[in-house]
Amino acid sequence: MFPERLQPWLSSMIAWLELGFLALVVLLILVALALWIQDRFFQKTHAIRRNFPLIGRFRYFFEHLGEFFRQYFFAMDREELPFNRAQRSWVYRAAKNLSNTSAFGSTKQIGAGRVIFMNCPYPTLEKNAAKTLPLMIGPHCDQPYVAQSFFNISGMSFGALSRPAVQALSKGAAAANCWMNTGEGGLSPYHLEGGCDVVFQIGTARYGVRDSDGNLDDDKLAKIAAHTQVKMFEIKLSQGAKPGKGGILPAAKVTEEIGRIRGIPVGEPSISPNGQPDVQDANSLLDMIAHVRAVTGKPTGIKCVLGSFRWLEDLFLAIHERGHESAPDFITVDSGDGGTGAAPMSLMDDVGLYLAESLPLLVDLRDGYGLTDRVRIIASGKLINPSMVAWAIAVGADFCVSARGYMFALGCIQALQCNRNTCPTGVTTHNPRLQRGLVPEEKSQRVAYFHDNLVKEVETIAHSCGVSEPRELRRHHARMLSSNGESIPLDYLWPQVAPGEYLTSGRPSEQPTLVRWQTRKP
Repeated sequence: MFPERLQPWLSSMIAWLELGFLALVVLLILVALALWIQDRFFQKTHAIRRNFPLIGRFRYFFEHLGEFFRQYFFAMDREELPFNRAQRSWVYRAAKNLSNTSAFGSTKQIGAGRVIFMNCPYPTLEKNAAKTLPLMIGPHCDQPYVAQSFFNISGMSFGALSRPAVQALSKGAAAANCWMNTGEGGLSPYHLEGGCDVVFQIGTARYGVRDSDGNLDDDKLAKIAAHTQVKMFEIKLSQGAKPGKGGILPAAKVTEEIGRIRGIPVGEPSISPNGQPDVQDANSLLDMIAHVRAVTGKPTGIKCVLGSFRWLEDLFLAIHERGHESAPDFITVDSGDGGTGAAPMSLMDDVGLYLAESLPLLVDLRDGYGLTDRVRIIASGKLINPSMVAWAIAVGADFCVSARGYMFALGCIQALQCNRNTCPTGVTTHNPRLQRGLVPEEKSQRVAYFHDNLVKEVETIAHSCGVSEPRELRRHHARMLSSNGESIPLDYLWPQVAPGEYLTSGRPSEQPTLVRWQTRKP
């Protein structure tokens, strides 16, 4: 066994281990006793801990771990929220450029709201397929933007995202030839680092283009526009997860660098106003759009969540009074179930229309007021899989954007810790130790793969429906399941509105809700 000369040493080591173990046991007993006394006699906040000292603490421990156990051990592939395992797995495999084929049949539940595309008996052959053509935005601008891809990166600010995450997205967007939205946190060097096209978002706090009082600073705006990579400007009115409330950046995330880029004090929480301070009606909104476009010379649009839509009627009528050149160059419509790092549950759950209703509503309003070729529509909200992107395009969106889809491509595991600075994958944290796990050079390739594979599968859906490329998809190419299991054509649920129809028939908000469906044939 052991040489005799080592046996005394081995015996001594065992003795010390025994002593150490005994000391550890005694220490644990003393700690447990102290916690028991503290729970039973001193703390008065938690009833469970007071009635069940020490043992009651395990409730909070298991409550914390519960979401992780559900995610990895108990939840089925189609059960999790906001994104289930099947949805995330598709993104992960697409981002790694792995095969996304499945065996043994679909696991997607047949339920109300599911969209089914109508394949045709004579699908578009591969040799006859066409690549989706670029599309111009802002024809009346000094510098119109010809966007190459219909699937782009939605607004995520530096501050909410980590430095390596922004770097990876920038490089990945350049490789995929799509644009990247800065979010409301201003333009950082990391957005420009990869060489991609950039959309600068003007949030309600005007981060990056504000003066000391929070007003729009034209000199800073012109300086941002001078970057050739900055192609468009997006005025944010609201976002899906928190319509009617400004952005929230915890104090822990307001580093010296972020404070400098945003123009805010370091180490203090930053809460944006709940709306654009100078915008109160259609005319003031058009004034702001015109001002930004005049200073920058580049396409300028708005981002919003739809609730009431009468304000859009006012906006489109005001455009006709001023002239088509006064219109926003694009409108980004966000879903009421959109995501964010931090938002009140009451707003996240229960305020704002979901994209399934707001997108066709916006498209019909735009077309009904004769602005189809003037105003581009960008759809946003849980569009991370090919079928939902194809649906949005079929309904009438010109472009789609995704935030959380690209976060999954970066390695996000839906840990739901975006607001705690403890993101385990380094995507939404400013902890250097956690950021170390996200290598921009590696993850940028995954961003590009995710984009390319999603676009490819949307094209595959289009070809199955008998059209040569995705933007030829129309509402009659898809149906939606109802609660009784029958499917209803999308062009029956949302009949196509004739161009300029509302200019003669009057405001749709003043017409009975069911008139469209009752008077039109599918």
